[in-house]
Amino acid sequence: MSIVKANESNISSGSPTLANKIAIVTGASSGIGAATAFELARRGAKVVLAARRVDELEIEANTLNQAGYHAVAIPTDVTDLTQVTHLTEQTLSMFGRIDVLVNNAGMAWRESFIENSTEQISHIVNVNLLGVLLLTHAVLPGMLERHSGSIISVASVAAHIAVDPLYCATKFGVRGFSLSLRRELAGSGVSVSIVSPGFVRTPMNRHMRLHMPGPELVARAIANLAIRPRREVVVPGFYSALIEFERLFPGLADLFIRSNRAKVVPTR
Repeated sequence: MSIVKANESNISSGSPTLANKIAIVTGASSGIGAATAFELARRGAKVVLAARRVDELEIEANTLNQAGYHAVAIPTDVTDLTQVTHLTEQTLSMFGRIDVLVNNAGMAWRESFIENSTEQISHIVNVNLLGVLLLTHAVLPGMLERHSGSIISVASVAAHIAVDPLYCATKFGVRGFSLSLRRELAGSGVSVSIVSPGFVRTPMNRHMRLHMPGPELVARAIANLAIRPRREVVVPGFYSALIEFERLFPGLADLFIRSNRAKVVPTR
């Protein structure tokens, strides 16, 4: 298994350029998505911000434009095929191509699986997994035609370490889809990469009393993957050791997670 650790020292040096690349970032109204949109724009990309929260999305896009970058907000529900198609077509109409897709839109419920309603189950599967499939399927033909493109999906450390049944089901799915698609597209000129964050300081994690890095760490890893594609990057890097511990000692991991579930249920 090829997993690259990403720390502050090895993902920020040099800040290579993405000049004039056209990038779509979903879940861009806050957190990792907003930080990623800024990082891609800072490196020269023209960024299309997509999310459901219209007001917050417009604020993020306006902030980038006022800073001298090029950003466009297109409100999008990634679970709605019509809206996904509109996002893709509008981007192509404005810019002529899509070079980078960052599948970041995601959510989590904090209840146990049995406490989730069937509506909640459908919603998280649609947002976290179906949205990735739909948008990737929409942008891929143009990338394949040009033999160029980068697809980066935000999975999670919870795609390696099973903690929460519903959330992990979706993130294992994102990771499995991305790894399989990467193999299917080998030699096509289109790269597929995964970034798997641990706990990161985002609005979804505001309830947690943990020391967490900011979303900028993940954003820099994503920007670097757009330039130098890799199979997967785990951020922060120390989570790679926990993933390896889970692989080697699953019984001990079971005991730890059972006794600390309230602290380790993921929300990213």
